[in-house]
Amino acid sequence: METILTLLREYGMAVYVLLFGYCAIKSGSLPLFAGYAAQAGALDVSGVAAASFAGGYLGDEARFALARRYGEGLAQGRPRLARFMENGKRLLAHYGVAYLFLYRYPKGMRTIGALPVGLTDMRWPVFSALNGASAALWAGLLVGAGYVFGQQIEQAVASNWAAGSIILLAAFLGLTGLAWWRVSRLSALEPAATGSVAGQ
Repeated sequence: METILTLLREYGMAVYVLLFGYCAIKSGSLPLFAGYAAQAGALDVSGVAAASFAGGYLGDEARFALARRYGEGLAQGRPRLARFMENGKRLLAHYGVAYLFLYRYPKGMRTIGALPVGLTDMRWPVFSALNGASAALWAGLLVGAGYVFGQQIEQAVASNWAAGSIILLAAFLGLTGLAWWRVSRLSALEPAATGSVAGQ
């Protein structure tokens, strides 16, 4: 570990750029290790927190923008995909705020997490505010845990990070499946309810 810390001290600015890029693309253990490196004096903790937050925030802003710009065009001429996207919109209309604060943590979800939100009617300033709060919480938790707990975090991540991430992903998918089922049931009942009102 000492060799790694020495390299971090030597290539500090490049490390911050790497951390920014990593956090823009995915979530994982790197901000934890960067927090630990800051505790050891190899990096500046405010720089680590800023790079992690900026990557987490701007990466999801870019994904939201891509989905907002090109997402609807994907559904044209694809009725099954259009129905899937419509259910996704209903799901996010009901649970969007919770979703924005949860999708950063399960393994594999962060890379695509903001894309579905760009397909909804959520206004960009609202998404931006929630995205900023979510990214700040995420960066604060990971960098702060690495800084405060240091070596204990390193050992826990080395032995259990993959298993913990998979458990989080399974729980996230289970909750999403349940929410999807509830929203699908509600949307299936809507035409029936509308028909009965029209009949009166």
